[in-house]
Amino acid sequence: MKQLKDLLYKVHLKELYGETTVIPNDFHFDSRKVKKGDLFIAIKGTQTDGHQYIIKAIEQGAIAIVCEDLPKDFIKYPLIQWIVTSNSHEALGIIASNYYDNPSEKLKVVGVTGTNGKTTVATLLYKLFTDLGFPCGLVSTVENRINERVIPANLTTPDAKYLQNLFHLMVQAGCEYCFMEVSSIAVHQHRISGTFFTGGIFTNITHDHLDYHGTFENYLKCKQTFFTKLSSKAFAISNLDDKNGEVMLQNSNAKRIYYALNRLAHYNAKIIENTLEGLHLILDSRELWVPLVGKFNAYNLLAVYTAAKQLGIPSDEILKKLSLISSVKGRFQIYKHPKQPKFAIIDYAHTPDALKNVLETLKDMKINNLIVVFGCGGNRDKQKRPLMGKIASELADKVIITSDNPRNEDPKKIIEDIQNGISKENLSKVTTLVDREEAIAAALKFAQNHDVVLIAGKGHENYQEINDLKLPFDDSVMVQKIFNLI
Repeated sequence: MKQLKDLLYKVHLKELYGETTVIPNDFHFDSRKVKKGDLFIAIKGTQTDGHQYIIKAIEQGAIAIVCEDLPKDFIKYPLIQWIVTSNSHEALGIIASNYYDNPSEKLKVVGVTGTNGKTTVATLLYKLFTDLGFPCGLVSTVENRINERVIPANLTTPDAKYLQNLFHLMVQAGCEYCFMEVSSIAVHQHRISGTFFTGGIFTNITHDHLDYHGTFENYLKCKQTFFTKLSSKAFAISNLDDKNGEVMLQNSNAKRIYYALNRLAHYNAKIIENTLEGLHLILDSRELWVPLVGKFNAYNLLAVYTAAKQLGIPSDEILKKLSLISSVKGRFQIYKHPKQPKFAIIDYAHTPDALKNVLETLKDMKINNLIVVFGCGGNRDKQKRPLMGKIASELADKVIITSDNPRNEDPKKIIEDIQNGISKENLSKVTTLVDREEAIAAALKFAQNHDVVLIAGKGHENYQEINDLKLPFDDSVMVQKIFNLI
């Protein structure tokens, strides 16, 4: 148990009323969880403002309040310790870290940020270091892991309290490393405040999350903030082939390292052959074959290799383990029909650039027809819908537009938005089926020998989100049933 002053260490304080020697039992930013003797942190959220629930928290037994704005009648509560800070989100992260004895300082935490590739790079690093014999943690969109223990994930980057508790559990379990995804929204909301990063990796940045950030410039600056805040003792790795790769690190005090396929960098790779069976590469002047597919995975592997080198792993050991590494669930997962030479691929591609990368990768291979099934999420960035329609209709031979987590929007309206990006010349390629199960079944039935069906957008997700309900649905299970694989 820590005194309030210990929990507030490194928190930016504007005003303080009361005693800091009190010992809170626990801390919460959700007033409904507050019990007698707890600390309540009032957060200004996107949906509600926690400042509205300060009095409720006091009535439930809170003995201390962290807030940005004091209630007008705060003097009516002389037994409460009042702490005013400039940013409650940031304070929450720091308090959470202090509460759990700053666990990230006892781990080597490597954060991965970018529009595409975060999950793959973080997970491949976790697999690589686990295969090398190191106890590791993983924080990702798909799942969180503490060594072999799997903990379901709800967000790309968890809230600050949950995250610091995860780090704490990793330390208790003897983990040496933690590889984690860092989303732009998490950076903006200070969910990673209080976390010490050994290093950071930038994969790429393209159109995404503009429903949240408003403009691409805001989105870019948010990603950049992650690297700006890295310690001078940390390393910062960036994709030099991305047009913003150098910009991303320009204000970082960390050691800067670049990787690339097309430009001279600290670490380079070259694709010799790219097939549905895997990639043949020259990586850092060494030959490598891996059972992963696509140019985007060449970048992911190069990012993983670069990070492993910064963490002191010899080249030969890295390459030996990478040659045996398996794909990440929902990321270019390939299923072959047991009796016919046709394939289905499940991929999480849900941004214009990700969809373009996957389709271009497949177009470069020796296949007959390329069929794509995809949709766009409801209550999310609407600007990308016509862009994805345009890309799919230009690169695929057959397009089926369907539902992908319509949430509280009319799925037919979402499909119309996607169709707005399709030229008259390409409309004949396009079919719409609102029901995702019907769309997948139709695509697989339509596919002939040497055709490939790309089912994009949901990847690892095992649900459809419709009208505030998460209904069970898994693209990969659908494919395996139709192909008689299960």
